[in-house]
Amino acid sequence: MYYIYPAVFHKDEKEYWVEFPDLEGCQTYENTLEKCFMAASEALEGYILSLVDGGKPIPSPSEISSLPHPADGFVNYISCRLKEKSVKKTLTISERLNRLAEAAGINFSQTLQEALAQKLGLN
Repeated sequence: MYYIYPAVFHKDEKEYWVEFPDLEGCQTYENTLEKCFMAASEALEGYILSLVDGGKPIPSPSEISSLPHPADGFVNYISCRLKEKSVKKTLTISERLNRLAEAAGINFSQTLQEALAQKLGLN
């Protein structure tokens, strides 16, 4: 699942640092802007994962236009994609379907995931 949040970037004498106004305490820093962008995405991912793992609600992101432009930096969107853990499931299908699907080279796991996502309205 993808998440996109506005982030406020700041620059001081030695480094860049970034904070997420919608995510209390979520911030990071680096010595270059490029590294700071990558670290911001990692920080966002870690923060969202901690909320998910803790069963806490994920706050809605603010509109970027609602955030004040800092004198020492800028506001930009940062995104991350949660890496989902796979779980092994046992299923039963007819011998005929199994034979036909194998002959067609169909990936059972991928097909099941696509069908579940469609059934759940995630596509």
